[in-house]
Amino acid sequence: MTRTRNTTRPPGRHDQRRPHGPRTPRGPHDWFAERLLAVVSGQRPVHSLLGHTVGQAYDQLVTLAPAGPLRDRLRPVLHRCGRFHPGPGVIEAFARITTGDRVSAMAFRLEQGPDLRWRCAAIEMSPLP
Repeated sequence: MTRTRNTTRPPGRHDQRRPHGPRTPRGPHDWFAERLLAVVSGQRPVHSLLGHTVGQAYDQLVTLAPAGPLRDRLRPVLHRCGRFHPGPGVIEAFARITTGDRVSAMAFRLEQGPDLRWRCAAIEMSPLP
């Protein structure tokens, strides 16, 4: 008698790993990095981040977006987004972005408000050649 197993593994594969490895939890810094990249590359309007920024960060974004450091280039790709927690309710994040063979960087600070929502308080982008 032949036994069949209900499995999603390819034939001959005996380990339990998935092809793409374990998924890591995504945080608010990942979400914001994707939205920020879409704004500075011209894929989304600046006002799409209006409720997600506070104070001077929106002014920085308004100044940064029309200059479009990533506009008129190949579609930018977010490669790595990391974070540092300098204290409770604060995330300082950085991201590496590639456009073709060029690499640029952005950094931003997220602060958690009394309503527990994360909002961006500062934005920096590396100058492009």
